This record gives sequence, C-alpha cells and structure tokens, in this order.
Amino acid sequence: MKQWYLAGVLMAVSGGPALAQDDQRAPVLEHLAACRAQPDPGLRLACYDAAAAALDSAERSGDVVVLDRAQMQETRRSLFGFSVPSLDIFGGAREGEEEVIDNVSYVVRSAREARQGEWVFVMEDGSIWRQIDGRMWGRPRAGEPAVVRRAALGSFFLNVGDAPAIRVRREQ
Repeated sequence: MKQWYLAGVLMAVSGGPALAQDDQRAPVLEHLAACRAQPDPGLRLACYDAAAAALDSAERSGDVVVLDRAQMQETRRSLFGFSVPSLDIFGGAREGEEEVIDNVSYVVRSAREARQGEWVFVMEDGSIWRQIDGRMWGRPRAGEPAVVRRAALGSFFLNVGDAPAIRVRREQ
C-alpha cells in the first residue's frame, strides 16, 4: 500500500506559504479525518464524500499539496545545495529514513570557465554549480559523472570524474 503524506499547504492566491505548525494539519484534511468519528454509517459516508470532494478540490486548485514519499525525496534532492529553512514541509525523518542528503550524483551537461580558473557547471538536471575556490585540475567535459557532497559550515565539494574536489556553491 502506497503511503501518502500531506506535504504542505500553500496559499494559491498570494503565492506565499501558509505552513501549519508541526503537529497541525490542513483544515480540509482534519475534516476528512473527523468523519471517522461519525457513528451513523449514512452520515459517515456523506461526511466522507463531502470531505473527499473538498480535499480533491483543494489539491486541484493548489491550496493543498500532497506528495508521496518518492516525490518528497526527489524534491529534497532537487533542493540540495540551496539554503532552505528547516521546515517539516518535505516530511521529517521517519523511522528508518535518512533526513539529510549528504551527496548527489550528477552528469555534467556543460562546463565553462567563467573567469581565469573559475568554472561553472550545468548538470543534466538543470542545476548550476559555480566554483568558489581552488583550481580545477584538467578540463571537465559534458557527459562526465560528478558528485557534490556536503562539506563543513554549509559549503559543498564537487568531484568531476576522477579530479580532486573543488569547493562550489549552488546557483540554480
């Protein structure tokens, strides 16, 4: 059985987040859960029908976003390297699940020297990493494997192929 999690509640009109506290749910989901308490089967079914319709409508309009575990993990991976506040919107660590991604593997789409000795890497997934110190050994090429890993104090190291690591920051 596939497990689904409410990932976050977003305000569709303003575009700004309206995040619930860690232990709160979106009201539309609370209404659906409350239907279980209805002892009369006919009223319980009517409650579920109305609540399910409201949840479906909220999801379709973007007021509620529901992601499964695989989608949450892919979202975490796509945000790797960005400074994102510590929110439970992408699901906190559950038993047997790692919370922090320590490294991400990429394939280099392109690499160009922006300034003398400073490289910009565009990865196949569209992410862009810029070298911020050190010196690139060799000339990186499209199609080469690359790994970005966390380093100290919020920084990141990039290895392209077998080249020594360079310090990078995520730009996009």
